[in-house]
Amino acid sequence: MEAVTQSSLALPRHFRHIARLFSAAALFLTPFMIAAPAHADFRVCNSTQNLVGVAIGYRAQEGWVSEGWWQVPSSTCATLIEGELQSRYYYLYAEDAAHGGRWTGDVNMCVAENEFKITGVDDCFARSFQRMGFKEYDTGRQGSWMVQLSDTPGTQGNQN
Repeated sequence: MEAVTQSSLALPRHFRHIARLFSAAALFLTPFMIAAPAHADFRVCNSTQNLVGVAIGYRAQEGWVSEGWWQVPSSTCATLIEGELQSRYYYLYAEDAAHGGRWTGDVNMCVAENEFKITGVDDCFARSFQRMGFKEYDTGRQGSWMVQLSDTPGTQGNQN
């Protein structure tokens, strides 16, 4: 059996040049060709002309949880929950910072004046919190969800 050596695999001169070009191109392009993983999350987009403060509620292992405040400037979006959604139902409450308009619903949860994460929805006032009505969103167990806040508080569009 004949031993394979580097010289027996040598390419003609013009092929070696092409091979080096392909190697260099592969090194340069590889980071751009790697597909990014699909990004799943719960997002809120603000299509109003004003800053909006947003709070979210959901069911967790420890019980009902409400969290806030995300400050979402005009014509931008904020990710409230990163990663694959774990629940079917999520709840949203939002306030227009300039005009005081509110996006509300029928599900009462606790909120605080400043940044918060509150476990439980009962006895909000007794625990020094405020009680607000959150709107329910049935995601149908989708991995991601987006809510679009419009200029008319109380009317929200949603997309999955």
